[in-house]
Amino acid sequence: MSTDQIAPTLQRPVSAQLKELLLQSLEHEKGGVLVYQNTDLQEEWQKYLEQTENHVAILTEVCDALELDVNEPTPGCKVVRHIGQALVEAMRMAASGNDPAAAELVACECVVLAETKDHFDWEMIGECAKTSASPEEREILQMAADQVEDEEEEHLYHTKGWCRELWLKSLGMKAMLPPPEETKDVKTAADAAKVEKSRKK
Repeated sequence: MSTDQIAPTLQRPVSAQLKELLLQSLEHEKGGVLVYQNTDLQEEWQKYLEQTENHVAILTEVCDALELDVNEPTPGCKVVRHIGQALVEAMRMAASGNDPAAAELVACECVVLAETKDHFDWEMIGECAKTSASPEEREILQMAADQVEDEEEEHLYHTKGWCRELWLKSLGMKAMLPPPEETKDVKTAADAAKVEKSRKK
């Protein structure tokens, strides 16, 4: 997204809670980059790392367009940063052991936790785009959500699929690697539900 494509002047300032949502979302995406950089599954998820880096850039542009200070240390952002650092620390702790398979599971679970929050954040941004009383705000938020929505759907359902199959493998059960979410290119909740149902059969 390019900020020169959107209205440069806002008619009124962004609400405090929308500002908090956007700044926390940006902080969480930055944490997601660190999570992906520290996972042992980089070969499978290199694309997701690159997309997450792009989401950071998109949210930064959104904040700039809405005249928000991306460096404002809100209490919520401090909490989000702490959680992201804790995920990375958990992954490093697991990696320092002598069980690569167990470390891989921890890394995968941390990615799923991060992507679940990412997915939720963008869902809320999309809702704000639909309901904002400001035309400029709606345009800015919608342009961002349109670029990211499909990628966040894929990130969440595919990483959950990887986590499920790695756990099944660790339990000595039949596992499908890569998971069916990958092979069937799942990108919606409905598609993910179909895969889950077929796996149970």
